[in-house]
Amino acid sequence: MKKVKVGVIGCGMISAIYLKNCTQVFNNILEVVAVADLVPELAAKRAEEFNVPVSCSVEELLANPEIEIVINLTAPAVHAMLNMKALHAGKHVYTEKPFALNRDDADEVLNLAESKGLLVGCAPDTFLGASVQTCIKLIEDGEIGQPYAANASIIMGSAADGMHPNFQNFLKLGGDPIMDMGPYYLTALVAMLGPVKRVTGSAQKLHEEVTITNEKSPRFGETFPVEAPTNVAATLDFHSGAVANVQAAKESFGYRPRMEIFGTKGNLTVPDPNFFGPIPGFIGDVTIQYSNFENKSIPLTHGFNEDSRGIGVADMAYAIQSGRKHRASGELARHILDISLSIFEASESEKHISVQSMVDRPAALPTGLKDNVLD
Repeated sequence: MKKVKVGVIGCGMISAIYLKNCTQVFNNILEVVAVADLVPELAAKRAEEFNVPVSCSVEELLANPEIEIVINLTAPAVHAMLNMKALHAGKHVYTEKPFALNRDDADEVLNLAESKGLLVGCAPDTFLGASVQTCIKLIEDGEIGQPYAANASIIMGSAADGMHPNFQNFLKLGGDPIMDMGPYYLTALVAMLGPVKRVTGSAQKLHEEVTITNEKSPRFGETFPVEAPTNVAATLDFHSGAVANVQAAKESFGYRPRMEIFGTKGNLTVPDPNFFGPIPGFIGDVTIQYSNFENKSIPLTHGFNEDSRGIGVADMAYAIQSGRKHRASGELARHILDISLSIFEASESEKHISVQSMVDRPAALPTGLKDNVLD
């Protein structure tokens, strides 16, 4: 297959792993030809670091006729706007999560893409990693019987450390626990159990403002308003009949993730879906507890155990050339956004909220793939 030429907009922290994987891991299908950032020095630095031939302005990148896919790694507040610009320029687009901050913007992007015959993809693509794909195969093979319940939680340190260069974004909608970290968990749940039909939940703020207490932070002592919920709990009802509880908070210390799928024949422990595979001493293995209380570690059935961010872009490149559906799709991300916003609405209204969007479960990756190949 010929290589699909890619341009990256946004050269902040997350761009490093995307550029590494797009230029070194998935370079059988992707060719990064340009990078851009509002800060030219950042783009120039990334271009030099990853041997990208061109660093330029956003406008120049969008006008480049060679580029077929734009990877949008900008701040959440401008995701939808930049996605629209890329589509108007005739480019397929793959964006970091969240897909948008409201349903209207998300629908506008998808409708424009459909009208132009272009594809839209969105992170997270971690569900294409070894851990979740192994769990999907176990479920599809009937290893745990009928899945009927799930539990997912992600408890993280608070923003008061203030060491991220744009930490204030984590106090706003889009950087909050559900919109920022929630997509890893919600996407994995949908990939394993199918779409969600209704939600209820509670979204709370422990504090109205945060003062940076880390003396090593350049913003030490400064105080910022908390604009989004920082402690969220939800119950999700799936069309399949399964029910899941989800907890997400950025008010604690350390990092404590957990995900379990409960079936009629066994209970499946899913490694942290924020990562692609188990990490010895940090993220545990795929395990099943059977009816006799035996706990068994399950060997991984799929590859992509390392940090493979960008696999969603590569998968979309294969789809562009073959005509098949891509897996980390805008439609999937739109459903995850709908779930997230419905949790907030359920908390505010003190009611169940029906999730209006529908999406098919993304196709599982085949087993036995060659290294770094998706078809």
